[in-house]
Amino acid sequence: MASTTLFRVVLLVSFSVLLTAALGFGLPVFLNVAARCMGFAERSVTECIVFVYLVFVAYVAMPRVPRGVVEVKNKAVFITGCDSGFGKALAKNLHKLGFTVFAGCLLKEKDGEGAKELEEFRCERMNVLQLDVCSEEQVTKAVEYVQASLADKAKDLWALVNNAGVSTFGEVEFTPMDTYKQVSEVNLWGTIRVTKAFLPLVRKAKGRVVNLTGVYGRTGCVLRSALCVSEHGVEAFSDCLRREMRPWGVKVSVVAPGSCAVATGNLARDAASGVANALWREAPAAVKRDYGKARFDQQMALVRSGCTAGGDVGPVLDDAADAVVSKKPYTRYNPMEPHWWIRMQLVTHLPAAVSDRLYF
Repeated sequence: MASTTLFRVVLLVSFSVLLTAALGFGLPVFLNVAARCMGFAERSVTECIVFVYLVFVAYVAMPRVPRGVVEVKNKAVFITGCDSGFGKALAKNLHKLGFTVFAGCLLKEKDGEGAKELEEFRCERMNVLQLDVCSEEQVTKAVEYVQASLADKAKDLWALVNNAGVSTFGEVEFTPMDTYKQVSEVNLWGTIRVTKAFLPLVRKAKGRVVNLTGVYGRTGCVLRSALCVSEHGVEAFSDCLRREMRPWGVKVSVVAPGSCAVATGNLARDAASGVANALWREAPAAVKRDYGKARFDQQMALVRSGCTAGGDVGPVLDDAADAVVSKKPYTRYNPMEPHWWIRMQLVTHLPAAVSDRLYF
């Protein structure tokens, strides 16, 4: 392991030096050539670098360009997964903005804390529904309830927010097939099931569908294959749906946070320890023998350390709300820490041989 770590350090340093040299010597030349080709007078190296830096600062630091805000009056939003995390916070936020909110909660019939907290609003614009996205029956009942409510209140279902999701971890040989099925049943098939059911109402309003995924929907990652499979599927589904819905005037957006395990409540430290114990206990004897307990414990320690990251839901809420209220929402929102954004760009744009050496 020590030699692997040393190799990775050398590779990262070498890559940084190469990138610095390319930018320092090649970028000014390229900019000067581009300026001549466009008919501008050749500028000095210093002016070129300052110009690029100012563009970068403007891109990073400037607020979003205003794209208009929809009229909230007589508009409703349906949100899945409102028991905790983003879903519950988003339900409160959109209610505060003036939307009529239909909050789907998995544990409403079991007196879940999240459902009770939302019901305490005691407002006709906050409706809490029992919803298991894996149940065709409950999804159908939710649609019927929303249809009846909208008819009574003369409102449109402006937006559907697919937020319900579960998370897990484990190397491929330790992850049971049932786990792959369970994760995709919620994250992928649940998203598709709910979207298909509510899409006629959204089309009628010429509204939008907002799907929450994550950084693993764009990049594969060790120990997260079950989650990656489901989130990649949601990304592909969203792309297809966006193109099909364009003639209907329906916008489809993806909100993909970085690592927000603590904020979502999907992967708390105590739960991670329980999952790790189950993975080792239920693994085939041959897998245990080949991998070894020491290596397994080291990998699990990496997962548990990640459970302390990503506590701020503010940027995710801002982007999800923008996807709902903006007249021209973005196709993708990436509310994530800078290191996650850089990682996503490198992994998705560099040759796999290079990105794999950098991160895996």
